[in-house]
Amino acid sequence: MSQRSLAGVVLLAVAAVLGSVAQAQGGRAPFGGTAPSYTDGQALRGKAVYEGNCLSCHGLGGTGGQFGPPLRGQPFLDHWAGQPVSALFTYIQTNMPPGRRLSGANYADAEAYLLQLNGLPSGEAELADGPAPAATPAPAATSAPAPGGAYRSPAGFGRPAPNLDAFYTAEMARRANLLKALPPVTDAMLDKPAPSDWLMWRRAWSSRGFSPLAQITPKNAGQLRQTWSTTLRPSLNEITPLVYGGVMFIYSADTIQAYNAANGDMLWEYVRPLPDALIGGRNLRNKSMAIHGDTLYAPTADAHIIALDMRTGKLKWDHEVLSAEDRARGVLMNGAPIVVKGKVMMGVSLSINLKGGCYIFALDAETGKEVWRFNTVARPGEVGGDSWNGIPGDQRYGGAVWTAGSFDPALNLVYFGIGNTYDTEALLTPKPEITPENAGLFTESTVALNPDTGKLVWHYQHMQRDVWDMDWAFEQTLVDMPVGGRMRKLLVTGSKLAIFDAVDRTDGSYVFSRDLGFQNLVSAIDPKTGAKSINPALTPEAGVTKTLCPGANGIRNWPATAYDPSSHVLYVPAVDACSNFTWSPKGTGVRGGNDQRFQTKPNPKGDGRFGVIQAIDLATGKTVWQDKRRAAISSSMLATGGGVVFNGARDRYFRAFDSKTGKVLWETRLDMPASSSPITYSVGGAQYVAVTAGGGNPQDTAWAALSPEIVSPVNAVTLWVFKLP
Repeated sequence: MSQRSLAGVVLLAVAAVLGSVAQAQGGRAPFGGTAPSYTDGQALRGKAVYEGNCLSCHGLGGTGGQFGPPLRGQPFLDHWAGQPVSALFTYIQTNMPPGRRLSGANYADAEAYLLQLNGLPSGEAELADGPAPAATPAPAATSAPAPGGAYRSPAGFGRPAPNLDAFYTAEMARRANLLKALPPVTDAMLDKPAPSDWLMWRRAWSSRGFSPLAQITPKNAGQLRQTWSTTLRPSLNEITPLVYGGVMFIYSADTIQAYNAANGDMLWEYVRPLPDALIGGRNLRNKSMAIHGDTLYAPTADAHIIALDMRTGKLKWDHEVLSAEDRARGVLMNGAPIVVKGKVMMGVSLSINLKGGCYIFALDAETGKEVWRFNTVARPGEVGGDSWNGIPGDQRYGGAVWTAGSFDPALNLVYFGIGNTYDTEALLTPKPEITPENAGLFTESTVALNPDTGKLVWHYQHMQRDVWDMDWAFEQTLVDMPVGGRMRKLLVTGSKLAIFDAVDRTDGSYVFSRDLGFQNLVSAIDPKTGAKSINPALTPEAGVTKTLCPGANGIRNWPATAYDPSSHVLYVPAVDACSNFTWSPKGTGVRGGNDQRFQTKPNPKGDGRFGVIQAIDLATGKTVWQDKRRAAISSSMLATGGGVVFNGARDRYFRAFDSKTGKVLWETRLDMPASSSPITYSVGGAQYVAVTAGGGNPQDTAWAALSPEIVSPVNAVTLWVFKLP
């Protein structure tokens, strides 16, 4: 059934009919004397939903059972007297069935069946599946609300009455006070967070993935133990929790939750209503949320940005970024937002069929209104617009933004990495040679934007005319280090090739490159400009298969690097693999879609160990240490001031390494691979390490064929938290 407007619950004013129903049953009219409209057909569908999900507790025909009260008769009608029909919808959507959720349409149909059971007349319009539930609010310190929040009735309808005793009151007050004590998050905090906090995807605006916390060291890391965990709603993962002031915020599928970061007590929960086609947000793989002021900002599975009160989880505003039509074309929002100078910024990705390509947008943090938009595929007449072989602007595709941006407040520049085009024939014809006319700006580029206006300040194209899907679209790490005897403000970023470019982040001028040594596509790099010379044997030829190292999954992909500012060492998660690559043009004049074909295979020169962690000294380009294992890497790197780095792999092991030597200090086996970005934080003087496992995102499945003996469970997501005894 199609998704109907969540704001459009149709109510028919037939108070007289309702009054007669109430009079016949000897009680008050439900729903404030206003009858909801539903159809007999909807109630019939609802009967099937009820019998498949509710009958075991509430009995046949809602007559009541051992575990649930009757859902028909005067107690039911009295309970909902004076309340809108939307309150019943929200109650059952938020709470039923226990431990799982149905689609919004199923809830509306089940509600129609309940109304029919209670003698309310049907009509010509179906009951809509809405409105959207707000958050389950945090309890106030001076009150004793029902456990679990707003849409569980104070009378405990549908479950045993809550025991609101002194223990309960004191505990709820403690939880409320933890949230109440959170001061607003400032720009200064986002630039230099307190050591105890992790405030965005890679912790701070500099995107280093580094924490100064030093309680966990090479001497004691072996004593790490699990301290708490929780199961999250199933999604494709890639999730990074945020921690602020002892509160953890985490997001999976359709649910955002706040926890006491020390012990795992849930503080509030927000549930996002989604169209049926999105199956409860199971395909969500956003990397994180953003926090600023007293607000938490999150991208949703239906491609909105929402703003929640960080202390209560209540919805402040909701902005639709991608239309249903764009989502149907495959466009995604699977990076993470950042907040810069009162604006929420993020990019969209996977524009295989999005005419004109992707874009970066900025929303007003207070209202959600769009402030500016930057097109990541240059248009005719604009800077870079003459680099697309003269094809019209609406026939240019690509320019995906896969990860969160970075920000330098001293320079007032925000940086984003931009990916490739999938319609590579546009850049290969009529001539396959690389020229300024077919460079394809701003694909494979870093762009520096003015955050106030969204205007381009500078750009650097790391690789012209990429027709192999090498995606220079990952984290933009801001590094201050000596080069040639003087300190330089650098931006370091790497592609799927595991080549890392450093450019001056003030003006985009090239400084140096570091190649991990696994790729076979780039044969040389100009030491002055960074221009890449391509191995001519790998120039695409229609229908001809060639061995390309890497393939579309990359030597490195979205699992992010971590940078230690004290040593200038970059810790890189990588996979040593290649692919059979074939260019399959669609035909002259056919635009959009994907004309690249990849089949992952082992590196012909490899040793059967695919998972690699490589520690690179950025100052010298030398490898400090390398760890190679059979299982492909599945998580981002985490570096700490205590000299310990963390990473997870497809074999479900989560490990701690000595940052200087690469020695394994500790390992534990999770229930599923750690397919996310681990973090560290502290509460009450104790340092914690947290990581989410599971989900089965594309990066997980991409490497399964390399080591088929490694079989991992899927379909669940677990948050794991560790600390020293």
